[in-house]
Amino acid sequence: MISHAKISRHRRMFKTLTGLSTTCEGKKHDKRLADEQALRFPKGSKLWKDTGFQGYEPAGVTTLQAKKKPQEGKLSPEEKEANRRVSKLRVRLEHSSAGVKLFRSVRDICRNFKAGFEDTLIETACGLHNLRSDFPIEAWLKAA
Repeated sequence: MISHAKISRHRRMFKTLTGLSTTCEGKKHDKRLADEQALRFPKGSKLWKDTGFQGYEPAGVTTLQAKKKPQEGKLSPEEKEANRRVSKLRVRLEHSSAGVKLFRSVRDICRNFKAGFEDTLIETACGLHNLRSDFPIEAWLKAA
């Protein structure tokens, strides 16, 4: 299952997931999926993309992606620093994605053929991730 997520801005390590695209099989390429689903973003928003979305440039959105090293060349120190800044923010997005995939029902192959079940499953996992990030275990332990 692949699902593209919108993530709200927080200062925590894990971010809150605020929107999802429809789920589909994992064999589909990210850019093709984004083109087919015609994802919409608010004007002036920033899209932090990885190499799977190379060439994907939606209108009215600033896209940020790490610069690749030229063939048989080197990146300048300024380009390396820019890549560090992009990677520093992208790793937080990857951690949010990994936080959802902690649930085995999301990671494993789903054999339920009921229509819409996979979408409900990923929405539930994202809701549980958001609950866990809003109320960390330390808060529960202090209240007990």
